[in-house]
Amino acid sequence: MHSTQALEWRSTPTGLKPFLVEDDQPDIQPHWAAQAGSQEAFLRCPVFECLLEGNRGGGKTETLLNDFAQHVGKGWGRAWRGVLFRRTYPELEDIIGKSESLFSTCFPKASYNRAKSFWEWPTGEKLYFRQFIKPRDYWSYHGHAYPWIAWEELTTWPTPDCYISMFSCCRSPIVGIPKKIRATTNPYGVGHNWVKFRFRLPIAGGSRLGPIVRDSMDHRGKPEPPRVAIHSSLSENKVLLTADPDYVDRIAASAANPEMLKAWIDGSWDIVAGGMFDDLWRPSVHVVEPFDIPDNWRIDRSFDWGGSRPFSVGWWAESNGETVKLKNGKKLETIRGDVFRVAEWYGWNNKPNEGLNLPATEIAKGIKKREMLYFGKRKIFPGPADSQIFGDSTGQGQSHTIAADMRKEGVSWLRASKGKDSRKNGAQRMRTLLFEAAPFDANKNPKQREKPGLFIFSICEQFKRTVPVLARSDKDLDDIDKDAEDHVYDESRYRLFKVKQTARAKSIRGR
Repeated sequence: MHSTQALEWRSTPTGLKPFLVEDDQPDIQPHWAAQAGSQEAFLRCPVFECLLEGNRGGGKTETLLNDFAQHVGKGWGRAWRGVLFRRTYPELEDIIGKSESLFSTCFPKASYNRAKSFWEWPTGEKLYFRQFIKPRDYWSYHGHAYPWIAWEELTTWPTPDCYISMFSCCRSPIVGIPKKIRATTNPYGVGHNWVKFRFRLPIAGGSRLGPIVRDSMDHRGKPEPPRVAIHSSLSENKVLLTADPDYVDRIAASAANPEMLKAWIDGSWDIVAGGMFDDLWRPSVHVVEPFDIPDNWRIDRSFDWGGSRPFSVGWWAESNGETVKLKNGKKLETIRGDVFRVAEWYGWNNKPNEGLNLPATEIAKGIKKREMLYFGKRKIFPGPADSQIFGDSTGQGQSHTIAADMRKEGVSWLRASKGKDSRKNGAQRMRTLLFEAAPFDANKNPKQREKPGLFIFSICEQFKRTVPVLARSDKDLDDIDKDAEDHVYDESRYRLFKVKQTARAKSIRGR
């Protein structure tokens, strides 16, 4: 007969503990063991890029550390090197503390170098803890080789640039050594949007394992390495819940708003997270089905320029106060001055925050084509555009500006207000209009509408994807985080903050 070994979890005076049980052998108590569910799935995952996501308390951090540690002592020696990132060194303190508690117990001969922030094992393996704030920080690692690269709390990075830049460093000359990109996160944070997009979250059908994504292309037009997400749940962490049964109540009490509560307790990705507008955004109110725009409503457009980053064009209709009939047959009462975003064109390559690099003339032609498709021969007024398009980028005078190139194709613009506090003023203007679309009193009870509000046609997917999740700046809570995907927001605030144009404003038709 062959002996068999099984893992059992038992209640002890110090909490729930793992025991390895083997036929005819004394039971062994390991210092740490993966619990059934997402922890086991993450440690066994063979996919190059894997995200462990979910609510707080699922044991994601310890599992991440052990994903590196499980390959220590396997004969790779100095070749098994890892680096684990947070945005700042203060953010690393918690995971370093957890690593000291875990590794000093599981690997008593391993040592931690506090001055240089790395663990080293007697057999030569090393795990570094490092900060990574901006994409330019990549150059501190260019040429390095780390077969294991990890990111703790991935949604704290506003864009995927830092994360993806390190893929080139995930390498080793040793045949057969594992090569892994690993990350953890919960849904709440400035990077909520791109992480959700990249890993196709939420995972459908309540499954633990998400789809293996293979359909993304790199800049050479070749498929990116496969990636997958694994959903972690606090309910799986029997060790924590046994030791601290009140943990859920404390987490719930510390959540700043209902959306944060959904992220921390439910691990929900169907939220607007960490945002400038998440306390006001109500899709059931602000998102409306399209309707035929009355002939006496003014339509104009706004524009934010982008080349390597996306450009954004938005078309807007302003109500005269009449009731309209939606495509689904329902009626919508409006207030004079209500602003509706009725159409949009987002110049991206279907990857968050990456543009098409189209010349200005091609963008202008695309605008003309879409306006004919959306509005026929109806008069469309020039609205505000990013002021940089009016600057001379060629050194050949004002006739060679982006605005001039677009005007030659029949698309004219007004200069947007971009003064010292224009971003903050624009954010407050948008907040005001969102509030007036769904006003409430001090007790959060709905109020009767009296002032103009902001509404978005349901077809405006890029506004819905990017604006509600925009986060406040860490340096100025009255401003938007400048590293976020804010192009639709910028173009929208130009329009919402503009001074109403007089009847002398010219139509672009016939130019």
